[in-house]
Amino acid sequence: MQEFVLARFLRNESRVSGNTTGEKTGRDAPEPGEPAPVSFVLHHGTNSQDADGSAFAPTRRSWRGSWRLFQAGRSPGGSLPVIEVSDVSHSFGDRKVLRDVTLTLTERRVGVVGANGSSKSTFARLLNGLLIPDEGRVRIDGIDSRKHVKEIRRRVGFVFQNPDNQIVFPVVEEDIAFGLKNARIPKDEIARRVDAILQRYRLGHLRDQATHLLSGGEKQMLALAAVLVTEPRYVVLDEPMTLLDLRNKRLVLEAIHEIEQPVVLVTHELEQLQGLDRVIVFDEGRVIADDVPCRAIRRYVEAVS
Repeated sequence: MQEFVLARFLRNESRVSGNTTGEKTGRDAPEPGEPAPVSFVLHHGTNSQDADGSAFAPTRRSWRGSWRLFQAGRSPGGSLPVIEVSDVSHSFGDRKVLRDVTLTLTERRVGVVGANGSSKSTFARLLNGLLIPDEGRVRIDGIDSRKHVKEIRRRVGFVFQNPDNQIVFPVVEEDIAFGLKNARIPKDEIARRVDAILQRYRLGHLRDQATHLLSGGEKQMLALAAVLVTEPRYVVLDEPMTLLDLRNKRLVLEAIHEIEQPVVLVTHELEQLQGLDRVIVFDEGRVIADDVPCRAIRRYVEAVS
């Protein structure tokens, strides 16, 4: 079964790119105004300097994703959005669940995959300060989660697998507005943002609906909307489609693809990794593969076979 899923994944990747050789094709060619392809090298733990002096960690991943992030994702100060995980290990009691993880993420779309118990969800929680590592450092745009956890959580939105763990208020509109009120956003701005996000995710007709009466798909869309309305700089999603039926999985996946911010998507469903810039594979708390989707997924299937 795993071999069938991998074959289907690789076939879909080839169909998108228009070849069956695995070589780069027109999908990777530059669009008007973009630079010629560059051969990037993955840096673990050290950064190069960009032309303006800001930290820039180049990778060997999808150059187009990195270039568009470089062009559109800079902060007002000119820095490139970057997530740095340096020599991170973490334990729950006597059980070590992450071991010596070092990664630098600059791509717009990063997938994280692994078998149950591989600690991919633990890794995801480290990225927005839900967990602080026992050893090592997590930095978001140079900000250390150990020292500035509130700022990290403001920058990195997090969507849980089970939306019931995230929905706080009994009415849809109130739940979306909750994060904005906590941030002391002016009332007129809250109203504007809530209206816009309800329209964007087709939740307007549910504005006054009781949250406990929503379907599973509606709850997950609400959870996503409640995160995005706060305008985080990154979005991390921890298996957000696991509890959904096929129709709602497709709706939520479409919504994820439309997110403007850089996204880290944790999943165990291989087809959700199509079109991402980079996929990281965890096994027993270690990174065993870090590559473009087709090669990373092949290594994942080998590991669980």
